[in-house]
Amino acid sequence: MPKVVDHEERRRRIAETLRRIAADEGLEAVSLSQVAAAAGISKGQVQHYFPNKDAMLRYAVRTLRDQVERQIAAGTATAPPDLRTVLVALLPLDEGSRTEALVATAFLWRAFKDDEIAARFRTGYEQLRAGLAALVEAEQERGAFPAGLDSGREADLLLALTTGLADAVLLGHRTGPEAVELIELHLARLAERG
Repeated sequence: MPKVVDHEERRRRIAETLRRIAADEGLEAVSLSQVAAAAGISKGQVQHYFPNKDAMLRYAVRTLRDQVERQIAAGTATAPPDLRTVLVALLPLDEGSRTEALVATAFLWRAFKDDEIAARFRTGYEQLRAGLAALVEAEQERGAFPAGLDSGREADLLLALTTGLADAVLLGHRTGPEAVELIELHLARLAERG
């Protein structure tokens, strides 16, 4: 009886291997051969799923985004999501999220050369922005934030704050707890404006 192969699982495994290499050595170090060796499969098997490095990178971006969405969902699974929880989930506070942030940064640089990856980043940003705007509106509805706030602008500011803090944590300029404290300070200031 022939062996049944879960092709999507194989693709995900290859993408996970690629992300590990990218986190450790950068995207320039990624090659079909290196990914194959690190995944414990042949280069031909990698090429069966991905004809070239660009195709492999694009798939890895898609699965990275899915993984980040799952991480945010897990962080908000016990209750309706609140703004603080979602913002904190975007910070690299443990080894797994640090690796994801390093890989996302590497892919962001790749997006300057690859229109498809750039489009995925733009789509992801707009979806995250819309989600944050909805959470700001929820805070307004419950009276925690002033009704006059522009939820879209606040979402932009919150994204800028959080991505800046994520970079600061990655570079060692801030610790994770300091970044969380700064997010909490900003949210408290928003609440005080009411």
